[in-house]
Amino acid sequence: MELKTKVNAEDQKQDLVITREFDLPVELLFKAYEDPEIVGQWMSTNVVKHESKKHGSWQFETKDPKGNVVFRANGVFHEFSPNRKIVRTFEMENAAFGVQLEILDFERLTDDTSKLTMHIIYESIGRRNQMLQLPFAKGLSMAHDRIQEVMNKLK
Repeated sequence: MELKTKVNAEDQKQDLVITREFDLPVELLFKAYEDPEIVGQWMSTNVVKHESKKHGSWQFETKDPKGNVVFRANGVFHEFSPNRKIVRTFEMENAAFGVQLEILDFERLTDDTSKLTMHIIYESIGRRNQMLQLPFAKGLSMAHDRIQEVMNKLK
């Protein structure tokens, strides 16, 4: 089955461009990235901190059934323009991927549809390729499917 989220990875580049169209108004799509409670739902993680503003920081963590942290990520918002754009850093703790810069552009297609374009820049071509060796595209597409499901309930 073809994934709805498209990942474009050009050879010999240290970035990715990811696109996905949603059956959601741009305001609801943006809210999925702005509201900490909603972020936690579609990411299936605990949102420890989520300061939705320029220079605000964020932190997510996921624990196993015994309470051990199995995933922790954090970063800083460098731009936060409602319904238009988010620029943030993303760093997974205890992982060898390094810090990445993410530029998320939110575009209104119609009153009821929108498009998300994510430009992710890695420290090096090698770091980007390391990420692509994982089931990255499938996981991202699944997360975007969850955004659609969670936000459909708020329509």
